[in-house]
Amino acid sequence: MPVFEYQAIAKTGKTVKGVMDADTPAGARRKLRDQSLHPTKISESFEKKKTGGVDAAAGGRVSQRDTSLMTRQLAVLLHAGMPLVESLSALIEQTTNPRLKKTIYDIRDRVNEGSRLADAMSQHKRIFSELYINMVGAGESSGALEAVLKRLADITERQMRLTSKIRAMLAYPILMALVGVGIVTFLMAFIVPKIVALFVKQDRELPALTNALISVTDFLREWWWLVGLTGVALFFLWRMWVARPEGRIAWDRMKLRLPLFGDLYQKVVCTRFARTMGTMLESGLTMMNALDVVKTVVQNRHIEKMLDEVKSGVRSGRDLGTPLKETGEFPPMLIHMVELGQRSGELEDMLLKVAEIYDEDVELTVNAIVSLLEPLMIVVMGFVVGLLVLAILLPIFDMSTGI
Repeated sequence: MPVFEYQAIAKTGKTVKGVMDADTPAGARRKLRDQSLHPTKISESFEKKKTGGVDAAAGGRVSQRDTSLMTRQLAVLLHAGMPLVESLSALIEQTTNPRLKKTIYDIRDRVNEGSRLADAMSQHKRIFSELYINMVGAGESSGALEAVLKRLADITERQMRLTSKIRAMLAYPILMALVGVGIVTFLMAFIVPKIVALFVKQDRELPALTNALISVTDFLREWWWLVGLTGVALFFLWRMWVARPEGRIAWDRMKLRLPLFGDLYQKVVCTRFARTMGTMLESGLTMMNALDVVKTVVQNRHIEKMLDEVKSGVRSGRDLGTPLKETGEFPPMLIHMVELGQRSGELEDMLLKVAEIYDEDVELTVNAIVSLLEPLMIVVMGFVVGLLVLAILLPIFDMSTGI
């Protein structure tokens, strides 16, 4: 059934906007009048394409928060005993995000036509991840869709909290860095050239530090465009390199080797791996299918390549822990917990516990990095500003000595 965007005037005179489904524009107008709304504008929002997809660009952005809230609401409606199609219809009324509302309309129509919920959601991969779709499919197959949806909402909310904490912790260091760069740029562009010009007029031999400052200032003033062009060229060369499969694998491997940040990034990757793997196995997926899903969510091509080797090892009958250990990319604690879980028959629980441990470890590591970055940036900024001040004061001291 087509979905229409409308603009109408309520009895109070207020203009309201929204979306609704109807067979025709005339049918949409009738529905609006039944709701005591006077339609002023109606246009078809999207329609199914021949390939089975829909207009993915319709509407706006769907955030993790929107998806999490929708998932939680759908789980509650199903828990209340409401059939799936009726739950999706009720969800449409509760959703305020225009793009998500259109998406739910399309999902409901597909389910009403006989499609599985996971298959309907797979038409909207810009909104629902592979993990989400596969977990919903596993929930439908096992008859535990409500429990799976609650688990998905928990996962999304936990990821949102972690992301918010990391952004909040890094906000102050980033602000300090921007302010520092701004101050130095202002001094080099406006203050230093005027002061240096006074020294040059004196026709005296200047200290080496001052001469270096003059050279840098002159170069930036005359060749700033070259510096900017070089930066842009290097950025595009990097993008071209990363766009190639071998370049992306090398870059992702390099991120795991970075000093200070490499350890944090590895913990984030291990958190994604452990939580996704544990959740998929707990939802009823087989080990091989779970590994396929995990590859799509670790967001590291080098680790994806390693997981292909792990999958080959598991397919040949080996335990999960052994091929994980042979990759050399997973920390001993993760491997030990996996081996322990396999021996005890509680692999899913062990993986989820590991994910919780790494979640806390990531937060502690971010706190430690931020605590280290703040004084480090203050020292660097003080050093740079100190050099500028010293380069200006040295000639003044020389002149005063001569007098």
